[in-house]
Amino acid sequence: MTPADDSVVAARGMGAIPDENGTTFRVWAPNASDVEVVGDFSAWEEGRHSLDATGDGVWEGWIEGAQPGDEYKLIVHADAPLYRLDPYARQVTSSVGNAVIHRTDDYDWLVPDDYRSPPWHEMVIYEMHLGTFTDPPGDGPGDFTSAIARLEHLARLGVNAIELMPPMEFPGERSWGYNPAHPFAIESDYGGPDAFKDFVRAAHERGMAVIIDVVYNHFGPSDLDMWRFDGWYENEGGGIYFYNDWRASTPWGDTRPDYGRPEVRRYLTDNALMWIEDYRIDGLRWDATAYVRNVWGGSDPGAELADGWAVLREVNDAINQRQPWKVSIAEDLRGHPAITEPTDAGGAGFDAQWDDQFVFPVRAALIEADDARRDMWAVARALDHRYGADAFRRIIYTESHDEVANGKARVPEEIWPGNADGWHSVKRSILGAVLVFTAPGVPMIFQGQELLEDQWFRDDDPIDWSRLETHAGIVQLFADLIALRRNRAGATAGLTGQHLRVHHINDADKVLAYHRWADDESGDVVVVANFADRRYDRYTIGVPQTGGWRVIFDSDAPQYHEHFTGSGATELSADEQSREGMPASLDVGLGPYSAVILVPN
Repeated sequence: MTPADDSVVAARGMGAIPDENGTTFRVWAPNASDVEVVGDFSAWEEGRHSLDATGDGVWEGWIEGAQPGDEYKLIVHADAPLYRLDPYARQVTSSVGNAVIHRTDDYDWLVPDDYRSPPWHEMVIYEMHLGTFTDPPGDGPGDFTSAIARLEHLARLGVNAIELMPPMEFPGERSWGYNPAHPFAIESDYGGPDAFKDFVRAAHERGMAVIIDVVYNHFGPSDLDMWRFDGWYENEGGGIYFYNDWRASTPWGDTRPDYGRPEVRRYLTDNALMWIEDYRIDGLRWDATAYVRNVWGGSDPGAELADGWAVLREVNDAINQRQPWKVSIAEDLRGHPAITEPTDAGGAGFDAQWDDQFVFPVRAALIEADDARRDMWAVARALDHRYGADAFRRIIYTESHDEVANGKARVPEEIWPGNADGWHSVKRSILGAVLVFTAPGVPMIFQGQELLEDQWFRDDDPIDWSRLETHAGIVQLFADLIALRRNRAGATAGLTGQHLRVHHINDADKVLAYHRWADDESGDVVVVANFADRRYDRYTIGVPQTGGWRVIFDSDAPQYHEHFTGSGATELSADEQSREGMPASLDVGLGPYSAVILVPN
């Protein structure tokens, strides 16, 4: 077999595009001898609707009477007829069912077109897996309708951005979503495309942006109609949409897209633009970009994929040209600064990346059972890490879908296996949340973290919403932290700024303090964190100015938990005794495994 010409697909809509009287079908199948369409509109009779070859590998044709809601399938004629779902299908009956003609421009959004996601320095992200965010009646997963009913909880919590794990059609009814079978279609068990639009609209009405995970490092690998789509392949590979040599290999199957083909790069760009334009998504989070730019996901120069780097840049440039206020986030987890450098400076053009230099050392310090072994210097470096000059190029967290599964559990469960609701587990996991919401960067929590969810993440284990009552104080603690992080009451502008100085590192007693302030040099905030099981009635710490200070947050406050007792006085006074490079100092009470946030009066 020989490959067909790799010429760029003409810049016109692909897939099924309905109008008033029929539907135009366009499909890329450069090695086919013929392509026909069968469906409800033809009583599924074959031989009636062949498409015309355009000369660039695309087949197209208009079929009168084919309307939205009609199911259809492609028959790609190669050595034998191949029955395929349209790679651009916006809706399918299931991952192994039929494609459905879907109209994209007739949805009533109700809300204005000028919705804008929050700026980076005010954004608070809530990572959500739709199938387990809720537990609707029956045996099926949660869906968009049941999730909408819980959005008020997120609004009360103060979240202003939802990061949704992949909602694309996947095999079966339950999955994390990172095995997309049909990248343009919304998972049918979640409710399909209009239900997804309902979800986005409902989030926007409540002031929350929606960011979705996209999977461009591999497809499938199962229920994958793109596999050998038009019959051509080499080396037992996947055909026109995939690399057909060693570059196809990924940890999830030999299904890496062939970024060297213009038509495949166009496919990925079209997909990204569909989300931000047709679904009004506010940003994309790319899964495992290390495996887009490198075959093995590492730093081996012999495995670098120049075409992978190109697709990262091309998609981000396309988004910035169309809707530059939309955000692009990379999960690279290799500490590669070029990921968040602009494309004109040789970078990949992402706005931010998940920061492994934060999550790993912070989780290690929280989970360690022996106080003496906690490394305050490592925590200090985690707080101060950044990519380039902009602190908001990083997403910081202690829990994500990766960090609470695959052999790892939720932070409270990791602290004390089998006793996630125990005092030590609660105290230290909260200490981690304080760091997330007070360090420079964009904070993110994983669904249920505010409820102290235990065990580990599974796609068949819904959030236990009864914990909303049993842990009401902890939920309030998260809401209070988020309010401070966003400066909703006007008390802590420093937490929205770029600036940080970790000025106190007591590795012997496991106490850490850092100064935060806003970009206009105002908004002084000092955070003091005690990583040991020891109470201090008076702990002396340096502060940036003399006079009155007050504790505006105490993670040991009794309103948060029945076993919390409070760290001490909330009204403090700083004298002129310089300390740790600060011009003043004060004494503050510290509960065990607790943190306090101080601001000047």
